[in-house]
Amino acid sequence: MDATTSGTFSQTPTIQYHGIPDQPLALVSQLQIFQRQQRHCYGDSTPGEFPLSANPSIVLHVLTDCNLDPQDLAKLEATCSFFRQPANFAPDNELSISELAAFLMCRERAIFKPMTEEERGALKKRCGGSWKLVLRFLKIGEACYRREKSQAIAGPGHSVAVTSKGSVYSFGSNSSGQLGHGTLDEEYRPRLIRSLQGIRIIQAAVGAGRTMLISDTGRVYAFGKDSFGDAEYGVQGTKHVTAPQLVESLKDTFVVQAAIGNFFTAILSREGKVYTFSWGSDAKLGHQTEPNDVEPHPLLGALEDIPVVQIAAGFCYLLCLACQAGVMSVYSVGCGLGGKLGHGSRTDEKQPRLIEHFQTLRLQPKVVAAGAWHAAVVGYDGRVCTWGWGRYGCLGHGNEDCEATPKVVEALSGVKAVHVATGDYTTFVVSDNGDVYSFGCGESSSLGHSTTADPQGNRHANFLSPELVTSLKYPNERVVQISLTNSIYWNAHTFALTDKGNLYAFGSGDKGQLGTELVAHQSERANPERIDIDLS
Repeated sequence: MDATTSGTFSQTPTIQYHGIPDQPLALVSQLQIFQRQQRHCYGDSTPGEFPLSANPSIVLHVLTDCNLDPQDLAKLEATCSFFRQPANFAPDNELSISELAAFLMCRERAIFKPMTEEERGALKKRCGGSWKLVLRFLKIGEACYRREKSQAIAGPGHSVAVTSKGSVYSFGSNSSGQLGHGTLDEEYRPRLIRSLQGIRIIQAAVGAGRTMLISDTGRVYAFGKDSFGDAEYGVQGTKHVTAPQLVESLKDTFVVQAAIGNFFTAILSREGKVYTFSWGSDAKLGHQTEPNDVEPHPLLGALEDIPVVQIAAGFCYLLCLACQAGVMSVYSVGCGLGGKLGHGSRTDEKQPRLIEHFQTLRLQPKVVAAGAWHAAVVGYDGRVCTWGWGRYGCLGHGNEDCEATPKVVEALSGVKAVHVATGDYTTFVVSDNGDVYSFGCGESSSLGHSTTADPQGNRHANFLSPELVTSLKYPNERVVQISLTNSIYWNAHTFALTDKGNLYAFGSGDKGQLGTELVAHQSERANPERIDIDLS
């Protein structure tokens, strides 16, 4: 370090540099200065000194090759002037080494590569004017929707699994062609969607009778019901699409995520903009459309100029995880029944509104999940918050009360959570060591607890507080993702995906959604069993 930053850190409040929040790494506001004779960053005559200024290309190589986080790069700038000065490197001689390293790491990411210079500049401005902030936005988004990684989605009656190489398997109910195999036949075993050969799928979304797949080039393919949502009274969509079809209205939008509610569908673009389909003329999502409208409409209001990294759709509402320059935040829009919008009331919101209570809790949201009637968030510090309709104990607070603002699940105070999943009235939490906890409605054995978990031997028992799912503890592998049915019309089933690419399923399986045909008179499976499919 140079002479202005050498020494011992003082116990002073932290600051933010270039809009990078101080979580998970804190930046130092002031330093106790101990003058030294040598300035190590710039070199001197002392034998063995490594003058960074004489070898900036080596420094740049180290920064990019180590794949440093944006917070690390910001910390370097805050603590050493060498990293703040113009580096005099192409493509922009005015960029500091830290900024240039961030730009080069952005350029290697699949979403960023095909962007034009104009599009890149617009994204940089949208993210706050720094390549470090763009890199932060891209990395958080990729983690939220598991881009480039395997994933499994437990839908209403049918299931979709995406391998890390981009192949797609589907199985279960197929009454509307939602399996994408060109038929209306149910499938009790995972079956490859062969019409997608040559197309790499990186994300999937499922709803009642419909499926959406997103390719690595941002194209969206849909099949099942020929609508993006159901009418509020009566079922919408009469045509069955039995094979993946390109969504023409999105061909000019590079899509990275989709979320399907009951009355609407939402998609997220690579620039962090949210678009919605359907829900008719009542302007429930801030715009008026015809019930069968197939055109995407931008989500207006507070999020017009704020990049979003993740969307989550409940039965009749939408959550958006926003990546603002100084803080992560959650916005909600739609139906407020049960307090599930998190604003302390039960009123509807026609435009996105910031959930302010996270500031009171001093919690920075990392992952959001939207159940049918309740919601959950995991913070960077590992805390879990839930809110909304608390029926069957799905909020994990030891009761069935509704919560109109996010409330920390105190029973998980000793757990550092990294992932949360929500269903109808059910919640799952995954810890950093792979332990899984579940609570809420035990119908269809979808909580994963064995029959001995309840004193009366009732495998359908409800759990008002988090309970460790011992049946999901495996030697030499750990759970990294949970997905469960998020629909009020179907009995739930649950998937647990491990770091080895193994997929385990339990819960309701009457239509083949567990990836296997159950024995006669059996409609569900209480204990997780591995599906014969390799997602690695």
